[in-house]
Amino acid sequence: MSPASMNDVVIRNGTVVDGSGAAPGAADVAVSDGVITDVGEVDGRGRREVDAEGHLVLPGWADIHTHYDGQAMWDPEMTPSSWHGVTMAIFGIGDSLSRWC
Repeated sequence: MSPASMNDVVIRNGTVVDGSGAAPGAADVAVSDGVITDVGEVDGRGRREVDAEGHLVLPGWADIHTHYDGQAMWDPEMTPSSWHGVTMAIFGIGDSLSRWC
């Protein structure tokens, strides 16, 4: 692979949870120009290589500020976040509905 076509970052050996509902699995994730370009067995090298063995890798957007506590009870797709590439939403902190469910 020529340096011009090299990935910016390759995250290797992580346990990938992609938000599709598929079971987590061992995989690499390649990123170039801020875009995920490959998930699976990445043959090419990266300008930066990260060993994620023993760690979860969540290729997608993590929404760390939501108000989905109630909506999570009736909307399994967490729309509209999932429409925009969000694969993980964090909620249930403090005085939220989730602690009562």
